[in-house]
Amino acid sequence: MTNPTEAAPGGGYELVTIRLPVIATFVALVAGLGLGVVFAEAIAQWLQDVIALVGRLWLRALQMTIIPLVASLLVLGIAQMIAAARAGAAALRFLGLVFGVLIAGGIFTALVMPLALQAFPIPEAASGFLAEVPEGEQQVPDILDFLASLVAPNMIAAAAETAMLPLTVFFALFAVAIAKLPKQQNATLMGFFHALANAMLMIIGWVLWVAPVGVFALAFGVGLRSGGGAFAALGHYILIVSAMGGFILALAYILAWTLGGIGLFRFAKSLIPAQAVAISTQSSLASLPAMLDSSTRLGIRPETSEFVLPLAVAIFRATSVAMNLAVALYVAAIAGIDIPPTLLAIGMLIAVIISIGSVSLPGSISFVVSIGPIALAMGVPIEPLALLVAVEMLPDIMRTLANVTMNVAVTSVVDRGKGGVSET
Repeated sequence: MTNPTEAAPGGGYELVTIRLPVIATFVALVAGLGLGVVFAEAIAQWLQDVIALVGRLWLRALQMTIIPLVASLLVLGIAQMIAAARAGAAALRFLGLVFGVLIAGGIFTALVMPLALQAFPIPEAASGFLAEVPEGEQQVPDILDFLASLVAPNMIAAAAETAMLPLTVFFALFAVAIAKLPKQQNATLMGFFHALANAMLMIIGWVLWVAPVGVFALAFGVGLRSGGGAFAALGHYILIVSAMGGFILALAYILAWTLGGIGLFRFAKSLIPAQAVAISTQSSLASLPAMLDSSTRLGIRPETSEFVLPLAVAIFRATSVAMNLAVALYVAAIAGIDIPPTLLAIGMLIAVIISIGSVSLPGSISFVVSIGPIALAMGVPIEPLALLVAVEMLPDIMRTLANVTMNVAVTSVVDRGKGGVSET
């Protein structure tokens, strides 16, 4: 996946482009699982320990960038959101739709994911993905503890404890405060966070460049413990998580029909070219010209589509909350962790806020940056993410397809609110 990042109109910030060995990482996953199964009884213990150490070091290198990268992307993302909100009524209407879709996706996943896992249970072999998870008892806060946890008296201590909720709240407020500073001070701080984000992206890019080695080592251990059932577990994961993204895809058609005033058949027919590009490239940015063409076919006014669609590509990933929360809940189910409503609410809040900052990143990077904080906030182990990122190229097809379709649907709703889009 090679899609570069792009700032929102008026934001003026561009993050570094990173090329990721996606295919090689996927091949390493398959090879590691396969060799682990084949040599389960033949490999010496000392060699198992060496391979496990390689995987553990790669996993820790992946984890160490999460907090500084999330902090910098949150500041930049919220700054883009504030800049967009100042663009007028159409932008405010668009932002209202953005948050509405994200929240709807989170509620759907929270309600349907447990039912889906009951109807289609996780294969027992999936427990092998938890070998590197440290033991510990989950802390379930009550409502008063939840409210108290929104503010941490010491942000350094909160970062050391990976307390994602107060960290997210702090940096969200910090971003709003930066937006209200004098122009020169604003530029200084935004430049700092822009540089910090790029530095962290370079580091995580280096870590992900050697992902085939790290994933192979981790997958080899899973193959030793789980046998061939690990392949079935990954297939189950891909289908369940992609199904949560399917809700956003269906919701796009409903929005275009009910609020955008476009017939379902006409909308579906006009979106085929953009959807084809989305599936083939797995990049919303690369699909932008096709989305603009589809909008023209639907009769959406150019001044609306040329404003909303680039903005949507920059700050809106419709499937983020639904599918990212689904991944965290899936890992929780593997670990046997019951997520109570309080922690689920925390996870949804983090998912919505984090989606703003990581929207323009390539899928393999945003997978770790977006889902890691959600899992940490809900007390869910993040170690399995290091393996699941290797198959993200498959759910990412659904992510991009639904994102592109929703972008055009939201554009039609904004245009109709301005008096555009006809049924003919």
